[in-house]
Amino acid sequence: MNRSFHKSQTLRFYDCSAVEVKSKFGAEFRRFSLDRHKPGKFEDFYKLVVHTHHISNSDVTIGYADVHGDLLPINNDDNFCKAVSSANPLLRVFIQKRGTEVVEWLPGLVEQSFLKYSFQFFLSLHLVLFSNL
Repeated sequence: MNRSFHKSQTLRFYDCSAVEVKSKFGAEFRRFSLDRHKPGKFEDFYKLVVHTHHISNSDVTIGYADVHGDLLPINNDDNFCKAVSSANPLLRVFIQKRGTEVVEWLPGLVEQSFLKYSFQFFLSLHLVLFSNL
């Protein structure tokens, strides 16, 4: 069966140079696209993320899940370019306020602040929750 492309369908699904980004801050998700071949600088990505989530007055830490399920920080241009280039097809990004660690528990996604948990543990829990969506 031939499938025709409709104008209402977005280009990102047919353009292999586009990377879909799904970012999560607390219980809030946002989606946007980046150019895989020209992703830009980390500083611009950071500004885009905090603007998209309306948290521009907060200092945040950004991390992502790579193709192997490892949870890695995005904190410089090299890490950012690696994250974008390895996204297949989706780049899952996790955001948290710097200085606090938020752990979400199922089933009610009740947030509790724990300073003793490491960033890696925080991302591990979010990956489990995020992958089930």
